[in-house]
Amino acid sequence: MVEGAQLFSIPAERYNHPMLLAVITISDRCSQGLMTDTAGPAVAALLLQNWPQADLRTELLPDNEDAIFSVLNQVVGEGARLAVTVGGTGLGPRDRTPEATRRVIDREAPGLAEAMRSIGAAQNKFSWLSRGVVGLKGTTLIVNLPGSKRGAEESLASILPLLKHGVEVAAGGQTHP
Repeated sequence: MVEGAQLFSIPAERYNHPMLLAVITISDRCSQGLMTDTAGPAVAALLLQNWPQADLRTELLPDNEDAIFSVLNQVVGEGARLAVTVGGTGLGPRDRTPEATRRVIDREAPGLAEAMRSIGAAQNKFSWLSRGVVGLKGTTLIVNLPGSKRGAEESLASILPLLKHGVEVAAGGQTHP
């Protein structure tokens, strides 16, 4: 062994498998067919630009805390490395995505949610009204984005460089830069 070299192992279940990403849109109107979801597909496209070899799973759910909780746990169980929710982070009475996410995660990553709000507020003061959270369940990073296409794209873009590193570290693949 070369002096200073480090040994590492890749768990068998992750060896030679593409990374799984999940985009979960939460919207009563879109899930009922009253509106077309534009934010979820925009987020999916942005993720695939940054992880072109990844597999992508998408879901469209109503604003229902138990349904969100269930699907988040399901994608975590399937080994998703990054699960992004789109919608349900505002102040409306049915906006329950942060509550469902907190029921799933083991640890919060508040700096990422704060960064999205802070960077977003430079262009849109209403960014401060987002209640989205970011956290970890095991090795899955879960990110709540706003439901508007513009808000979702801008929020995700603001933390993408951090997400790339965060996803890698959460999976045990890299130490700090």
